[in-house]
Amino acid sequence: MAVWIQAQQLQGDALHQMQSLYGQHFPIEVRHYLSQWIESQLWDAIDLENPQEEFKAKRLLDSLIQELQNKAEHQVGEDGFLLKIKLGHYANQLKSTYDRCPLELVRCIKHILYTEQRLVREATNSNSPVGGMMDSMSQKYQQINQAFEELRLLTQDTENDLRKLQHNQEYFIIQYQESMRIQAQLASLATLPPADRQLREPALLSKKNTVEAWLTREANTLQKYRLDLAEKHQKTLQLLRKQQTIILDDELIQWKRRQQLAGNGGPPEGGLDILQSWCEKLAETIWQNRQQIRRAEHLRQQLPIPGPIEELLNELNSTITDIISTLVTSTFIIEKQPPQVLKTQTKFAATVRLLVGGKLNVHMNPPQVKATIISEQQAKALLKNENTRNDSSGEILNNNCVMEYHQTTGTLSAHFRNMSLKRIKRSDRRGAESVTEEKFTILFESQFSVGSNELVFQVKTLSLPVVVIVHGSQDNNATATVLWDNAFAEPGRVPFLVPDKVLWPQLCEVINMKYKAEVQSNRGLSEENLVFLAQKAFSSSSNNPDDYRSMTMTWSQFNRESLPGRNFTFWQWFDGVMELTKKHLKPHWNDGAILGFVNKQQAQDMLMSKPNGTFLLRFSDSEIGGITIAWVAENPNKAGERMVWNLMPYTTKDFTIRSLADRISDLNHLLFLYPDRPKDEVFSKYYTPPLSKAVDGYVKPQIKQVVPE
Repeated sequence: MAVWIQAQQLQGDALHQMQSLYGQHFPIEVRHYLSQWIESQLWDAIDLENPQEEFKAKRLLDSLIQELQNKAEHQVGEDGFLLKIKLGHYANQLKSTYDRCPLELVRCIKHILYTEQRLVREATNSNSPVGGMMDSMSQKYQQINQAFEELRLLTQDTENDLRKLQHNQEYFIIQYQESMRIQAQLASLATLPPADRQLREPALLSKKNTVEAWLTREANTLQKYRLDLAEKHQKTLQLLRKQQTIILDDELIQWKRRQQLAGNGGPPEGGLDILQSWCEKLAETIWQNRQQIRRAEHLRQQLPIPGPIEELLNELNSTITDIISTLVTSTFIIEKQPPQVLKTQTKFAATVRLLVGGKLNVHMNPPQVKATIISEQQAKALLKNENTRNDSSGEILNNNCVMEYHQTTGTLSAHFRNMSLKRIKRSDRRGAESVTEEKFTILFESQFSVGSNELVFQVKTLSLPVVVIVHGSQDNNATATVLWDNAFAEPGRVPFLVPDKVLWPQLCEVINMKYKAEVQSNRGLSEENLVFLAQKAFSSSSNNPDDYRSMTMTWSQFNRESLPGRNFTFWQWFDGVMELTKKHLKPHWNDGAILGFVNKQQAQDMLMSKPNGTFLLRFSDSEIGGITIAWVAENPNKAGERMVWNLMPYTTKDFTIRSLADRISDLNHLLFLYPDRPKDEVFSKYYTPPLSKAVDGYVKPQIKQVVPE
């Protein structure tokens, strides 16, 4: 779907060029609703100049029409009714246009895809990181789709071989029965007079020898067919396992990692539609091959011929069961994670999804999913397959949910909407560890059968780590634990191990991502801001960013030990700044009006070179979630001398009474925002308008801020 997503973002002339590719010959709606299917077909594999390729093109046309009809059938509701009619009409239109010349359809779609790719490439410029990333993504998707096409052809090939084997075996059994009939006839000759016997016996013996020679030869041929078929299945299963590893161990794990980083404010992890379509293709191919192997086994039992085939088929059956088991258990995933800071007695939600549920008809007998909260130790034991049955570390209300199949999207999922953690059982803490450093996880588990109860699966999945709190005051410390875990967790780790120390630049990336997400701003932390934070974190005075590149920060420095001379940690101070900015200062941060990350001495040095009345806004060093105004003015005690003044920091409490912009407006001695912008130019759009006239004879009082002379 990658090309179509990018094509929709084209603008101006490129967009007009893209739109002009479509019309009666190929409606744009067909491109939109079948984008994933269209981009996954091997159009380039068809040689337009070779009339022999027409049957391939015809097969693609039939598949396209079938996909359109399926899409039309799944439409529901008022809008869906109109779309259903429209898509059905397009299916008929394309059939009548291309039924006699299917190669023209291939030519048309190849031209569309080639032009779209060119327009997208020109727009994104392949040299840019985004363009390059999109190219490699499209390449990866193409490789996956090519492997699926190869698997489809291999499966079709073994299906044909199996039918041929079955046909030959049926003929062999008929000939074997003929041999038995001849044997019976020869045996019955014993009852005839010698003259009659001598007359009929030679012909029957000759026929018997001919049939038996044929049966011997044919038995060897059948055995060879069986072995060849088993070898082909081995090859298919090898490719299947490789494809499954790419999809589950690369693509799905990357999606889970993106989901984890989204918890820290990273970009959204993206939908699961493409992953689900791949997993469904895997399930379909695995199931087809499993049925073929079972049919081959049935043929072997029907006509046992001594040889290694029995062992080979057992091995194939074991391998395919292992492959399908891995697919089912790995595609039981958490689509919407529970909150990672979880407050007791508070409602929360989560969604689990089985990516192959629709394809394997699991929804015919909807399974129930159960949610349980378990400790880090219990999670470790669970992953080691140690018996932890019925172990839990608390009680969750409304923790059972039935998986529902959504016809329109083809998804099978369970939406836990009203869970609540009634109580929590904490473990003994280690050393300096606080309750907000203790990690739990929500275990989701279910059981269901596939294929008429042939295979029964027990599936489990663990949520991202959660920290349980009982009071809002614990929120910032719990968030620190979650932030560190999401950022620095290694794939496949033992629950829930994280490094105790990380490089400062790695941490900068994490807190910048979190800051931008919390403040909902594109203006992140500048290099100067990060140097200020490094000075605070390491009690350093160096202004050179390079001095901090190889420095490491431990978890204790981050949120266990207080900053020198303060009663709060580095994280608690930074979290306070984020909260204040998010609630009251967002527009001013986005305007660049707040320097913020400047210490008292730096503010003094900056302001002393500016005219009187110049001021700047900086975050308080001494108070969590405080911002102060520093300005330069005359020293009233010493004529001709100037000094920098600092207002007592404002906090959230102050801004609920009067906004920052109004407070700056109140102070007439503040004239220019550093370096030289008139204050009204920057802040006037945020001033509260003057009060209107008296209402019902009452005049409303006004609060203004003053600074004593």
